[in-house]
Amino acid sequence: MAKHLLFEIGLEEVPARFVRGAMNQLKEKLVKWLDDSRIGHGEVSAYATPRRLAVLARDVEEKQADVSEEVKGPSRKIAVDEQGQWSKAALGFARSQGVEPDQLFFKELGGVEYVYVNKSSAGVATDTLLAEGLTGILASMTFPKNMRWGSYELRFVRPIKWIVALYGSDVVPMEVTNVRSGNVTRGHRFLGGEAVIESPDRYLETLRAQHVIADPAEREREIVRQIEALAEEKGWDIAVKEDLLEEVVFLVETPSVLFGTFDPSFLDIPQEVLITSMREHQRYFPVLDKSGRLLPYFVTVRNGDRTSIEQVAKGNEKVLRARLSDAKFFYAEDQKLAIADALSKLETIVYHEELGTLSDKVRRIRAIADRLAVRLGLDEAAAGSVSRAADICKFDLVTQMVYEFPELQGIMGEDYARKAGEPEAVARAVFEHYQPRFAGDRTPSSLVGAIVAIADKIDTIVGCFSIGIVPTGSQDPYALRRQATGIVQIILAQQLDVRLDELFEMGLGAHGGREAKRTAEDIRKDLYDFFALRVKNVLSEQGVRYDVADAVMASGFDDLLLTVQRASALFAAVTGEARDEFKTAVDAFNRVSNLAAKADSRQPDESLFEADAERELYRCWQDVHPGFAQALDAKDAAGALEKLALLKPQINAYFDAVMVMADDEAIRRNRLATLAAIASDISRVADFAKLVW
Repeated sequence: MAKHLLFEIGLEEVPARFVRGAMNQLKEKLVKWLDDSRIGHGEVSAYATPRRLAVLARDVEEKQADVSEEVKGPSRKIAVDEQGQWSKAALGFARSQGVEPDQLFFKELGGVEYVYVNKSSAGVATDTLLAEGLTGILASMTFPKNMRWGSYELRFVRPIKWIVALYGSDVVPMEVTNVRSGNVTRGHRFLGGEAVIESPDRYLETLRAQHVIADPAEREREIVRQIEALAEEKGWDIAVKEDLLEEVVFLVETPSVLFGTFDPSFLDIPQEVLITSMREHQRYFPVLDKSGRLLPYFVTVRNGDRTSIEQVAKGNEKVLRARLSDAKFFYAEDQKLAIADALSKLETIVYHEELGTLSDKVRRIRAIADRLAVRLGLDEAAAGSVSRAADICKFDLVTQMVYEFPELQGIMGEDYARKAGEPEAVARAVFEHYQPRFAGDRTPSSLVGAIVAIADKIDTIVGCFSIGIVPTGSQDPYALRRQATGIVQIILAQQLDVRLDELFEMGLGAHGGREAKRTAEDIRKDLYDFFALRVKNVLSEQGVRYDVADAVMASGFDDLLLTVQRASALFAAVTGEARDEFKTAVDAFNRVSNLAAKADSRQPDESLFEADAERELYRCWQDVHPGFAQALDAKDAAGALEKLALLKPQINAYFDAVMVMADDEAIRRNRLATLAAIASDISRVADFAKLVW
């Protein structure tokens, strides 16, 4: 008869950001152990609070499944010696499987005979395996940060205070760091006490009676319900940020939502400052009116019931008042700092020991931004705004507010620049040059902000690549992937007619004044490989099929606007109603490209044409080529593809009538040159051979 299995690890308070990962890890490890141990089971659920990690497996079989399998050994040629006796390899195989040599037999696989053995073993009782299995699961868990306590060797996220291990109603006997397993759990630190869990399926209700909601999904629903009820009652818009909600869920065991107030005079400070202070330092949810303006209230979640909730609110108000007073002081002091003085301080701050100071970085950003402004044809006023925005884009890094709240960089810069009398375009660009800050964030809305943002990001990427900092695997401490993706997104969002190879050269040029650890050619190659993945990801996010993206990018992706257009046009062609007709055109393109690879010229001599089909194909290409090139120049990839498709009848007629690889070398070279001229146009759209039909 199957029984439920409960495993709970009681701990000192675990940092909220570690809890969900640890909970999921415990579940995954238990499921894997049960499966590897051939122990059948039903649904497995994971639970967690700041003080516990738990997993409940339902309908765990009382006995391992019996196993009977054929195990393959060496081939007959290796298993039998010249005298027809078992070789050392065969005897070793038998020993490794725990059988006698006379139990070996041969069986054919893929035309080769191999030695096999039937291996059978009866399953053992589950309860004899659990203690060792659960102990091993606990000891194998990993965390972002570990600790040791007492004289114990075990490293764990926090000291273990109790263990519940129940199989049915029976305790699984185990001991870790002098803590013995049992059937007694602990409730809320202040509202609950110890409680006996009579059976695993009563785990949740037993803890609920001790003021603990063990299921994080249930806690989240309860928090959201209370917040929504409060918002409806007060007519507020309570800004619930997902990452903050996630953190709060794992800070409490019994949530009680409450609100407090703060002095309305603090609203003179930019509301981003107040919101950041509330969220980052106090884990409060800000309160907004229906137009999105901050109100002098906050919402927080207490780990407990509603007893003396008013006193709790007053305590939170007192703490927040001190935080906001600090912010108000920093804000006032920062405005006494002239932008020029702030910029001079950047000379003393090292950006990277191999890349100079923050002032060095700013000078590179300015150089790249100025070149971009020229490349994009900005007028004198706009170019001046770009230069000024690039010059001051980092000045707020030395302010007290950004020192206290680094996430406010750019936000404070915009505010301080505007108050210092900088033009609106410049002040806005100081904020926007950090965009997009994260996945899903907006790109700069202004052209000035977009140019400075690209200059900042390409400087960072090229600088890091030049000193050997190239992201590998999951390691990307300088967020270079995000910055490269940001560049691609900005170019597409602003429809900037600038090529990636031009950006790379601008970045390399800005870093050209110092001694390089790597050659420009090596850096350039890494940049192309790095950006190729970013561009492909962007195409994938737009719904472009992987083979279409591969085909398009094989023809180059320096021109991002055209690359996206080519991908869109090709994807529409291969998935549209006329896909079968288009496939015949692709077949023709591929025949041309395959043979053209053997050509050594793209300039055919019309006097060497022998067949009418040769003349007709070349004439048709000459008619189509100008319109094709014009369409690509206008970023009209669909039009260019339509022009190419006009060649299909002539290409097919050509191959029906002409032997390209003629015996006469001059004729052969001339025919290949004709195909090469056409293939050069085909390759500007895509490598059609990469399409999967």
